[in-house]
Amino acid sequence: MTQSTPRGTRVSHIGIAVEALAETLPFFRDVLGLKQIPLDDADGASIVGLSAGESLVELLEAENEESPIARFIAKRGPGIHHICFSVDDLDGTLDRCRRAGVQLIDEKPRVGAEGKRIAFLHPKSTGGVLVELSEH
Repeated sequence: MTQSTPRGTRVSHIGIAVEALAETLPFFRDVLGLKQIPLDDADGASIVGLSAGESLVELLEAENEESPIARFIAKRGPGIHHICFSVDDLDGTLDRCRRAGVQLIDEKPRVGAEGKRIAFLHPKSTGGVLVELSEH
């Protein structure tokens, strides 16, 4: 069995809420030249992944009016929805967050769009930024 080397916390992806993937995707893919990569849809959103070096840009389009992305756009308009940090030990990081008084949206990790274990932290505890944590 191969043991992975800890990589430390790094930016995994930035999620951008968009009104229409068909209108937004050409800028990132064709103008900026980011390579499109397949991602599964999740949490009521159609997701397009774009490779940006070691990180991804996820374009998120609401699949229905009740989805988190639809509510975000209705309240704030399109734009950056969240930033995801990849961590070596998600359970340990969540424990440190709890001890520090950080409000968790996900008390326990769940499976995210890339099949990785994820958990979200409430923006009230993170300077107004919705933070997702993902395990490498």
